[in-house]
Amino acid sequence: MSLPVAWFVGLRYLRARHRHRFISFISMVSMLGIALGLTAVIAVTSVMNGFHGEIRDRLLGMVAHLTVSGPNGRLHGWEEAAAQLDAHAEVVASAPFIEGQGMLIRGDRVSGIGVRGILPERELQASRIGQHMARGALTDLQPGGWQVVLGQELADHLGVRVGNHVTLVMPRATSTIAGMLPRMRRLEVVGIFRFDMHRYDRNLAFMHVQDAAQALAFKDAVSGLKVRTRDLFLAPWVADLLRKELPGPYWILDWSDRHRSFFQAIQMEKTMLFLLLMLIVLVAAFNIVSALLMTVLEKRSDIAVLRTLGMPRSGILRIFVLQGSAIGVIGTVLGVAGGVALSLNLQLVVGMIEALFNFKVFAPEVYFISEIPSQLSWGDAGLAAGVSLLLAVAAAIYPARKALKVMPAEVLRYE
Repeated sequence: MSLPVAWFVGLRYLRARHRHRFISFISMVSMLGIALGLTAVIAVTSVMNGFHGEIRDRLLGMVAHLTVSGPNGRLHGWEEAAAQLDAHAEVVASAPFIEGQGMLIRGDRVSGIGVRGILPERELQASRIGQHMARGALTDLQPGGWQVVLGQELADHLGVRVGNHVTLVMPRATSTIAGMLPRMRRLEVVGIFRFDMHRYDRNLAFMHVQDAAQALAFKDAVSGLKVRTRDLFLAPWVADLLRKELPGPYWILDWSDRHRSFFQAIQMEKTMLFLLLMLIVLVAAFNIVSALLMTVLEKRSDIAVLRTLGMPRSGILRIFVLQGSAIGVIGTVLGVAGGVALSLNLQLVVGMIEALFNFKVFAPEVYFISEIPSQLSWGDAGLAAGVSLLLAVAAAIYPARKALKVMPAEVLRYE
């Protein structure tokens, strides 16, 4: 039995006779089910990829690719370590930082914050915070000036603008005649940044590293060095290199170490959504089983005639496997085309829906993004298409085996 003949018969069976239009309808439903399922899988995974990339870019715009600190959380002689890091081929820039906790007071408004001391000139090279300054600049932070740069939400909460003053209360107390009193410093607001992430805009304040060292009693030490590498995704590899090459007791962590659980949670959510949406394709595959079983019942006499004319059992098997595969291929092609088109034009589609129903999917005053990000991954699309084709072929095997059990003598006895 040649393959072209099997193709001809298998594709011919996709179109049932007038009195068996219901079988053709089930086949069409199976194709549409696969197509809609794949469209949903590709579009949703593209949105998940977009959210993943958006969050990663915003988060890592503030978080170092690598951090280098001492074994006790303090790094002494950071200039020497910075010089060694800057000389490395994979390092773009490094900057010292000091991290601590405090509380800002403005009138009757109080807010607990994270205090981060930075060296503005080096910080601008090691991070992208300078690109997110709404007012003022990081270079306005001068040593000994006791100045601060606040996040937009924090500034709004305290009701301050550039040029206003706030009071910083530090956790270390000072012993006086009147007893233990908290240490306080009056700071001038010289800048406001907006990163569009609540954890930073609401809870972070920047000071000059010298002022932060004095306020938090770090003396000549810093918390560590923030390191920016040439390639974000090679940061774990660069961290391994630096652990071997840098002399001294340095504690080196990359961004994946510091935020591993967060990104693992995002990846797990994407995987679960992929599996759940593939259930739509699985249901469509069950429809293929139904359509092929009904075709086998309808074509019992045709199968008997073909067997009588000398067609081998493998030929019968091939006919129905090809028929089921054709349904899967057509549905897969339509689904991939629809999913890719939707992923690439998602903003246009969402804009039309918003205009039609007069509502905003992501209100900018509620969410940190105002548009649905979409990032098409051909790898994800290929995986979904491959699974779909595999399910279609697998669904055709059982009906094809049922067709092999048709006995020509019994079927043609009364013909």
